[in-house]
This record gives sequence, C-alpha cells and structure tokens, in this order.
Amino acid sequence: MAELLTIENLGHLVMLCFLQAVLGFDNLLYISIESQRAPVAHQKAVRFWGIIVAVALRVILLFVMIHLIDALATPFFVLDWDGVLEGGVNFATCVFVIGGVFIMYTAVKEISHMLSVQNLHTDVNAKAGKSAMGVVMMIVLMNLIFSFDSVLSALAITDVFPILATAIILSGLAMLLLADGVTRFLEKNRMYEVLGLFILLIVGVVLLGEAGPAAAHAMHDDTLQIRVFGYDIIPMSKSTFYFSVLVLVAVEVIQSGYKRKLDRERQAVQGQPVESRTIGG
Repeated sequence: MAELLTIENLGHLVMLCFLQAVLGFDNLLYISIESQRAPVAHQKAVRFWGIIVAVALRVILLFVMIHLIDALATPFFVLDWDGVLEGGVNFATCVFVIGGVFIMYTAVKEISHMLSVQNLHTDVNAKAGKSAMGVVMMIVLMNLIFSFDSVLSALAITDVFPILATAIILSGLAMLLLADGVTRFLEKNRMYEVLGLFILLIVGVVLLGEAGPAAAHAMHDDTLQIRVFGYDIIPMSKSTFYFSVLVLVAVEVIQSGYKRKLDRERQAVQGQPVESRTIGG
C-alpha cells in the first residue's frame, strides 16, 4: 500500500480525475436524458443503480483491458477495398462505430419526436414508457461505450490498477451527486433538452472519428488507418468538441434571453389601451 502513495501516483490520480470529469460530461448528459424514459417513480433509482452498475463494470473493463490490451488491439480484419475503404478493424473500432451510430440514431429519433409531438404536457407523461430495468441496462451499456475512450486515455497515463480504479470510482461518485440536479434542470427547461440531444449527436460523430485510427494507434502502424475514398477518418480533438459545445450553449442562452425580451415587449404592447397603441403608430 505504501508504494502506491508516491508523489508520481498522486499526480497521476489528479490527472485521471480531471480526465474522467472532462470525458464524463457527455455520459452524464445521456444518463439524465435516458432516465426520463423510465416510470417517474423509479427515475431516481434508475439513475442511482445505472451509475453504480456501470462504474463496477467499468472497473472490470479496466482490469480486462490491462491484461488483454495486446489481444484487443490486434486487428482481426483488414479492409482492402483499394481507393474506397481501407484500414484495420479491431475491438476498439467496433465499439466506437456501434456506439457512435447508436448515439446518433437516438439523438435524431428524439429530435424528430420533439418536432412531431402535439402536446408537450402529454409528451412528458408519455416519455416514461420504458421499464426501469430496461433503462438501467441501456444506461450501463452506453456508459461502457463512453468509458472505452476514457479507459484507453487513462492507460496512456499509467497502468497502476488501484490508481485507475480510484479515479473511476471518484468519477462515479461525482455523477451520482450531479445526475439528479442535471435531470431536474432539463425537466424545468425543456428547450435545453434539445440542446443536449444535439450535443449527443456531436458525441456520436466524435466516436465515429475515434474509430478511424483505433487500430493504427494500437499497433503503431499507419497502414491500418481507416480511409474512405482515400481520406483518413480523423477524430475530432477534445478542444474542438468542447468549443463546439460552448458555442451551442452560448447560442441557446442568447436566443432564450432574446426570446424572453420579445415576449415581454409583446405583453407590454398587448396591455396598452387601444388609443395609445394607435397614437404610437
């Protein structure tokens, strides 16, 4: 135990906690949105158990990846459709592609549903149509997909299992503390749920981008880089992703403020006597 409490390991723990916090934002957003699909009486329990089970499985995933990292990194299929589709496919490639496509599908489906719904009050009650167990399983599954990238990034910092597991557990506790608050905020401000879905759409694109160099980075072989019509599939940088998120949030905040201002002006005009409105033009 004493050998773990070194300055180097403590520094790694701080870096890993920061990494988990940054990469966990999209995960927390998904949990908050997906938990609203469960029966209202069970939504808090769904978030709690979804996060608890997901964190436990993430620690197991970490343990497996430390011991099987070489086997998981080895491509099991090489695409060689010259000039159209080329590159290596390994376990990480499949995880990123499946996860990215599913998240994009979920976001587009929910956005389409919001555009087609006729009664928002009825929709709030109708959303809670999935079983609590089904929602928990979906949260756990998507948490593992989200965590795959963060586990790979964490292994680049250190391979000391207790330090990595501690960072994962601390990030899980942070999600437990924040999940209810984020969900309440989205329930009270439904226009931000649309913003959250668009952010998830970008997350899906990011995951698809991560699939491109997954095998190439693992094997240190540029020939395994996935190329489509001769163009490399390159992942979006984290700084670009969070800049995009900040721009979306800023636009939504400004637009909401402007809309409230217009509503106040309309109410003020409607409250004026007919004569004064006529005189004023």
